Amino acid sequence: MSRSAAACVGRDHELAELAGFLDAAATRGAAMVCITGPSGIGKTALLRRLTETHRGPVHSAQAMDWETDSPAGVLRQLLQESPPTEPVAAAAWLADRVTGDGPTLIVVDDAEFADPVSLKALSTLVRHRQSSAILVLLAMTTPTPLLAGFGTEEIRLTGLSPAAVADLARLRGRVLHPAMAELLTRHTRGNPRDVLALLDELPASSWAQPDARLPAPAHVTADVRVRLDHCSADTRALIEALAILDPDESLDAATQLAGLTDPLDAIDEGVAANLITMTADQRPHLCDPLTTAAVVAIMGVRAVAAAHHRAAEVVVDPARRLRHLVAATPTTDPQLADRVDQLAHDRSGAGAWAEAAGLYRDASRLTADPLLRDERLTRSVDALVAAGDCAGAATLVPVVESLRETPLRNAVLAYLAVLRGRAAEAEVRLQRAWDIVNAERDPATAALIAQRHVLNSLMRCRGDELVGWADRAIALAGDDSPAGLEAAAIRGLGLAASGRSREAAAGYDDLGARVRDGAQAQRVTMGRGWFQLSMDEVDGARSNLESAVAMAELGGSSRITLWALAWLARVQFTVGDWDRALDSARRGRELAAGTGIVLVTPLLAWTEAQVYALRGSWQAATAAVSAADAVTGDYELMRLPTLIARAGLAEAEADHATVRRVLEPLTKASWDPAQHEPALWPWVDMLAGALVSDGQLGAAEAFLGSHERFCRGHRSAQARLSAARGRLLGATGDLAAARRCFDEALALLDGLPMRYDLARINFAYGQTLRRAGKRRDADPIIRTARELYLSLGAQTFVDRCERELKAGGVHQLRGSRRNAELTPQEEAVTALVAQGLSNREVAAELYISAKTVQYHLTRIYAKLEVRSRSELAALRR
Repeated sequence: MSRSAAACVGRDHELAELAGFLDAAATRGAAMVCITGPSGIGKTALLRRLTETHRGPVHSAQAMDWETDSPAGVLRQLLQESPPTEPVAAAAWLADRVTGDGPTLIVVDDAEFADPVSLKALSTLVRHRQSSAILVLLAMTTPTPLLAGFGTEEIRLTGLSPAAVADLARLRGRVLHPAMAELLTRHTRGNPRDVLALLDELPASSWAQPDARLPAPAHVTADVRVRLDHCSADTRALIEALAILDPDESLDAATQLAGLTDPLDAIDEGVAANLITMTADQRPHLCDPLTTAAVVAIMGVRAVAAAHHRAAEVVVDPARRLRHLVAATPTTDPQLADRVDQLAHDRSGAGAWAEAAGLYRDASRLTADPLLRDERLTRSVDALVAAGDCAGAATLVPVVESLRETPLRNAVLAYLAVLRGRAAEAEVRLQRAWDIVNAERDPATAALIAQRHVLNSLMRCRGDELVGWADRAIALAGDDSPAGLEAAAIRGLGLAASGRSREAAAGYDDLGARVRDGAQAQRVTMGRGWFQLSMDEVDGARSNLESAVAMAELGGSSRITLWALAWLARVQFTVGDWDRALDSARRGRELAAGTGIVLVTPLLAWTEAQVYALRGSWQAATAAVSAADAVTGDYELMRLPTLIARAGLAEAEADHATVRRVLEPLTKASWDPAQHEPALWPWVDMLAGALVSDGQLGAAEAFLGSHERFCRGHRSAQARLSAARGRLLGATGDLAAARRCFDEALALLDGLPMRYDLARINFAYGQTLRRAGKRRDADPIIRTARELYLSLGAQTFVDRCERELKAGGVHQLRGSRRNAELTPQEEAVTALVAQGLSNREVAAELYISAKTVQYHLTRIYAKLEVRSRSELAALRR
């Protein structure tokens, strides 16, 4: 890879946009584009990469600030000739020399320093030579006023993403953990120059510490030092105070720490020096994290410690006061460590796990006792996991694993294993933790372990086991403890999975009354929404899950937010709000990628795959299924949505053999969530339909019989299985009983906002009637299904409904048929065969036997005077 290519990491979109401008110049004529962005953002690298890859003529120049007053200086640099110094004449002079084969690229870097004559000439060239294939690119920090009103396009470069920063680091020989890539991106705002400088300046060991305090690059520190030296003593004092305090601390605190009575002049001078910026509410901040780091470095260790001591006396918030004391204490301090530990415990109990993680880590550093120090470090990792920062916690796993074995250590590592989908590891660590804990002497740790068993049981779909562990956790920790509340919030799901839905509903009513705010409220709200969806309380589920997602902004947990987004996407899919379902799934996938929590990815991908398959977006559907498959996890609650997603894609393609192959292993599994939560896992009717379509009527009868008794009290699931029973009865010839089943299914859905299920059952009903020869009865039912599918955007089944209607031949859709001599059924067979489908695939589409397809083909060949499938396809092209 060339140096410029390496420097352009993360700029594929911008390169493609510039290539588009070049292509447009070749067809639509001359254009001018400004590439803007702060210093170091990569403008020069982008221009260099573009000029390297452009095959046409290129003329480049770089403006200098001391040449701004030199008329036509940039033009002289472009062509190494002396141009006229009058702009219009200079434009004509330039046009005579830059036209040639292919689009001509004119590049001016640092164009804010370009002389006015050159800028005016370039603008005149673009406006007066519209037929010329010329693209002028001007790179500058901000658009120059001279070009205002000229209709110049602008591409603004912003900071690189964490993924691009990680790629940039890899090219420098540094492999960054995602948490460190995120930290480096925030610290530098993704500025490539600053990223590369820190990668080169810091030792390799720095990049293995997720809690490292990154400095400013040397060039930034040198620049800030020069600007600070030109500031007055008051301004410097205010800037140093802002560097020490939290960014959202009050101006009064900063003024007091700086020892000022009136900060306004200091603020103005700091803004003029480009060290202070004002927020929308007119509060002063340092310009960026690098400026803050540079000021702290320039102050020196002793001055910084003294400033933190003074800040601890100024700030009001107790957590911030302690953090300032910690920052001012370079050695161990047992008393301060105890105070920080207590605050960490309080913050953890309130659900502020991210803050608690930092406090526990600070307490660990200040602790002299090695055993207590290790415990506090372990609790820091536990709080990171609870906050949903699996990526950050994973970087500390080697440190925790090196500590002596304790119940807490095993419970924390098990917790992380659960969220990473590693069931076998989680169970081994949890069992070991429970074996060695002394519940009488350490009930808090025992309750924590029991609560982690609750999570593990939830993911294993073991309802009775979940309830047992939840009861242990509550008994050990108490009803109102964090561990007790979390166990209670999930206990309802275990009760529902065990068939005890009334107890679950009562439990959520009690929790809702007791827990009304904070992170624990988010957990209860999400759990209730999940439970309500399993009971067909769709409106209540949607309301609670939307509330749980909104609570993420009020200090909620990323882990809980992920589950809320995943189940909200399922609700939105169920009611037919598919665009929002895709948006919820997308947000969930982004959150999962950012946190490292892969546990929920298959559930999110299932919704994506289902929507895309029903819409006929096969490539996107396949990608979603692949995303679910790619997650390395062995929990049942991960495998189940993955299998249903894969089977749903096959069903949309009318590939019944694959549906059977994917889902039949579930019939032999020791766990079966469909027994008590059939509304959540709609795979039973899918498999039953595939068995009927493949003629496996005996197997379908036995399979349906084993599940129908579990659906009582679950209207949507009972409706789906009644429809599956109707398919089976229709296939056996008992049409009267089949009608009763389908009518019962539609009656069960009456009043429920489940448009997709309603469309699906109507389609199966119409197919069954048409296959039985009741074409007039089938026609309005299939039309109803078609309208429902059309309203959902399910083009895959809209097309299938239209083929059914053509095959029925009762009321044709608008539009003439080719070859009017074919019957409706023959017309439908012809259309599918012409698409390349096999007899078996055509039979599956039209819900007839393969022998019937061959019979129709024989008649079609005779009528159309063709001898093969290929000739038939050619005739229909």
